[in-house]
Amino acid sequence: MLITTTPSIEGHRITAYHGVVSGEAILGANVFRDFFASIRDFVGGRSGSYEKVLGDAREHAMSEMAERARRLGANAVVGVDLDYGAIGASESMLMVTVTGTAATVA
Repeated sequence: MLITTTPSIEGHRITAYHGVVSGEAILGANVFRDFFASIRDFVGGRSGSYEKVLGDAREHAMSEMAERARRLGANAVVGVDLDYGAIGASESMLMVTVTGTAATVA
């Protein structure tokens, strides 16, 4: 599955569009609390533990989006946009969303 933020893929021709696809991952406050308790690599304002959690969430959202595109018969997703946001009554959860257009490329 080819996935790109650009509207086209160099060297490939889009032969069909299958619609918008998305993937989501939501991390609850307890995930962060658990990681916060075990952070040992907090250096220079960066936390490898948090970055790993966010990276895993991003990968989960991307995989979910790609699977939805596959189900529509696509072999690529173009125009991908990745967003992070806080949700919940006290914004205690982090949501990672990724959206794009499922397409068939030749």
